[in-house]
Amino acid sequence: MFDTSKRLVQTVSVLALTLAAFAMPVAAQDAAAPAEAPAAEQAAPAEAPAAPTPDTVVATVNGETITEADMAFAAEDLNQELSQMPADQRRPFLLRVLIDMKVMANAARDEQMDQDPVFQQRLGYLEDQALRRQYFGQAIAANVTEEAVRAEYDKFVADFEPQDEIRASHILVKTKEEADEIKTELDGGADFATIAKEKSIDPGAANGGDLGFFGKGMMVAPFEEAAFALSDIGQVSDPVESQFGWHIIKLEERRESSPPPIEQVGGQLQQQLLMTTFDNTVGTLMDAASVDIADESLAAAVAAQTATEEAAREGQAAPAEGAPAEEAPAEEAAPAQ
Repeated sequence: MFDTSKRLVQTVSVLALTLAAFAMPVAAQDAAAPAEAPAAEQAAPAEAPAAPTPDTVVATVNGETITEADMAFAAEDLNQELSQMPADQRRPFLLRVLIDMKVMANAARDEQMDQDPVFQQRLGYLEDQALRRQYFGQAIAANVTEEAVRAEYDKFVADFEPQDEIRASHILVKTKEEADEIKTELDGGADFATIAKEKSIDPGAANGGDLGFFGKGMMVAPFEEAAFALSDIGQVSDPVESQFGWHIIKLEERRESSPPPIEQVGGQLQQQLLMTTFDNTVGTLMDAASVDIADESLAAAVAAQTATEEAAREGQAAPAEGAPAEEAPAEEAAPAQ
């Protein structure tokens, strides 16, 4: 018995199951939309057609029905292929696939291929796969409600610790000589934004070099140290060098960070809650399961992979305080040429 092998490779599993549980493929939705009627027909008052249901029959093949549910299942399986074709081509494509499937499946039954032992094994696998997806949707994903995400956000806000942030502008040039000349002009009363527009090589020069608000850890170290060392609003730094060139920095504002709105971090909180719910639910199931991996080397590999995965999950950070979840790394967020 190898207890640590009870854990699944959950990152990929949760992602795949999430896509299935939360998102009916767009192709299936597009496919269900009726074609727009000609203008003459639209002008005539008529009852709107009933919305299709999963049991709505789309076609029959040798007396066997193909329903909207079948179309949705096929769209789920063929999502990648559907994403690469125009929306108006998806529904006919799905129906063609399902018609082929019905015809070939019936031919296989006529040849008693459904009695083949390998087919029976595949059928068992596909049944487990479908039931696993069903369990994920009903026992796990269904519990990640809007109210649950809101509760997670409220907890995030309650635990939020404000951090110092500053808003600064900068002028970036290639050499120290250029920076020294500009600093002399600024000390003589020249307008910072005007010089930034005229002489800075930074892409943000057009707006006067304004970098907006940022906190510690978001800029390269030499720039950050010089910027946060400024104490008075309007104060201008001496030239400071980074890997991008020479900067002259002006302090524009100071403030404390505030929690980002739920619209900004809700998706990340939802994903974290889904992972937690998955871990807790499946973990309980796994703890009660008896798992025996016959190959010792495979058992060791499963244990190592599981340990690596769990360590990575434990190291994942909560939504960045005062910053979007997709905030760029420090080296990317730094002023650049």
